[in-house]
Amino acid sequence: MRSRALVLARRLLLSAIPVGLRQRLRATRRDRRLRHPLRLPIEGDRTLACHMATNVHGVYCVPHSSHGRPAAQAVLAGQVWEPDTIAFLVEHATADVIHAGTYFGDFLPALDRAVPPDGRVWAFEPNPENHRCASITVALNGATSTRLHHAGVGARASTARLEVVDERGVPLGGGSRLVPDTRGNGTAVDIDVVAIDDVVPTDRVVSVIQLDVEGYEREALTGAMATIERCRPVLVVEQLDDVWLDEHLAPLGYRETGPGLHGNRVFAVEAERRRPLPST
Repeated sequence: MRSRALVLARRLLLSAIPVGLRQRLRATRRDRRLRHPLRLPIEGDRTLACHMATNVHGVYCVPHSSHGRPAAQAVLAGQVWEPDTIAFLVEHATADVIHAGTYFGDFLPALDRAVPPDGRVWAFEPNPENHRCASITVALNGATSTRLHHAGVGARASTARLEVVDERGVPLGGGSRLVPDTRGNGTAVDIDVVAIDDVVPTDRVVSVIQLDVEGYEREALTGAMATIERCRPVLVVEQLDDVWLDEHLAPLGYRETGPGLHGNRVFAVEAERRRPLPST
């Protein structure tokens, strides 16, 4: 069954994007960056300013406010952001993949194709504008294996404040971060936070957890410990407290493996301590 977000995104595209746009995208692959943003209706008189872009993995809806962010610039230029990270995730996507910090969905087309036919990509993005763009990216690519959630990930279900514009008035895009309620230098919005263990059913096998959550990795992994203990997935994270790692992950057999991927750290369980996949 299609997710509600996917159905809504398809309706939005059909009503708002000119029929010739996708033909233009195919015909002008060398000119991947549109000069002026599209303005798509969202609700009432609100609009979403965005650009459509393509690279070797798929088609993307990139928020116009992120045009100065490195990941957005790369995709708008027809390139792949963090190609080694994507290649690693694709290689290890032997079952479900958890991908938190989805941004506008720059990893989603590749991950959606990489998971097995019965696999799922569990994606999470708390920033409202990023989530809307990621929903459109999912629809444009027919990414039917992806389950996109409009939420951040943490130790437990809660609400939080997400800073989306910094004190200089610059949109943070993929760098949006959770902030204390007392901090008021930038612009923050209220978001939902979920625990991965509460979202991913216990009958799902997870092969990789990849987190890009701006320093919130420890809390996100805390909310995923039941999934980690059950499946022993490969972990790809930007930051991780070594003391917490030694206390919670090392006893399960996790060790840091090889060089990092574009600044990400990779942790995996020794082969002899991996949990066998359930037989079908």
